Amino acid sequence: MSLYPPPETRRCDVYTRIPEHLKRYDASSEWIAANKPGQSVPSFLEGPLFDGDGNLFVTDIPHGRIFRIDEQGGWEIIADYDGWPNGMRFGPDGLLWIADYRHGLMTLDPAGGEPQPLLTHVGSERFKGINDLFFDHRGRLYFTDQGQTGLQDPSGRVYRYDPDTRRLDRLIDNGISPNGLVTDLEEKALFVAMTRGNGVWRIPLKDDGPAGKVGLFVPLAGGVSGADGLALDEAGNLFVCDAGNGCVWVFDRYGQPLWRLLSQTEGRTLTNLTFGGPDRKTLYMTESATGTILTIDMEVPGRAPTYLSC
Repeated sequence: MSLYPPPETRRCDVYTRIPEHLKRYDASSEWIAANKPGQSVPSFLEGPLFDGDGNLFVTDIPHGRIFRIDEQGGWEIIADYDGWPNGMRFGPDGLLWIADYRHGLMTLDPAGGEPQPLLTHVGSERFKGINDLFFDHRGRLYFTDQGQTGLQDPSGRVYRYDPDTRRLDRLIDNGISPNGLVTDLEEKALFVAMTRGNGVWRIPLKDDGPAGKVGLFVPLAGGVSGADGLALDEAGNLFVCDAGNGCVWVFDRYGQPLWRLLSQTEGRTLTNLTFGGPDRKTLYMTESATGTILTIDMEVPGRAPTYLSC
């Protein structure tokens, strides 16, 4: 961020917190052992997403849970299974499509139940560990296969999947921990957060085959983590969660910084975000370390989701 003038800082508010009775302080998890060794992780929220009725859905990665939060702030578990769910989107079938680090792509009836496998491998090879996903307006799904990649192993992958033809294209295979992703307004380029690379890559899109000339769209300040979830508003501004510095950076369509949206909680782990409210001008963010949902009102609506629940 030192390349730019300091952006304006705006402060977020607390919308809701995971209720105490839903926290799992002593539960063991292989995800915790690999990603938060030696720590107590009662929850780790991700994947915020609204349905057409104003309910907010979030995942709890290490404990394999998916919550639905109603407009009054009431929390309900709709899935509790042996998985590690991360990003979510509604698909063309009205189901929740889940990026499950452990099992691959899964689907779930938003009313609840047991997630079902959809795409668990490419060829005969399992995914490294998929992280997040995004549908374009042609119904094609983009998703990141992050695994444990980073600067020590820049082999993270980004895929495009066509549910109609079942065609799966690997766009890149040299990502530095690819995470959140979203296309630009024209769907001519894909933005991908590279968590351990502390930046966002821009991937030019073609109808067929690998990506064009991939570039660094914006670098982020250093820290213990980096870019995580992404979102776009109707003006083409890019919202980037900084999972180590407790904020969301907002850049215009040319990569110039506009705002820093700062958490006011004790946590610094802002992981993902979505727009909601009747006019889609309220931004909702998961602060994973404290199990908190934050909000802030913006002037421009978020881009409309490709699909909503039936």
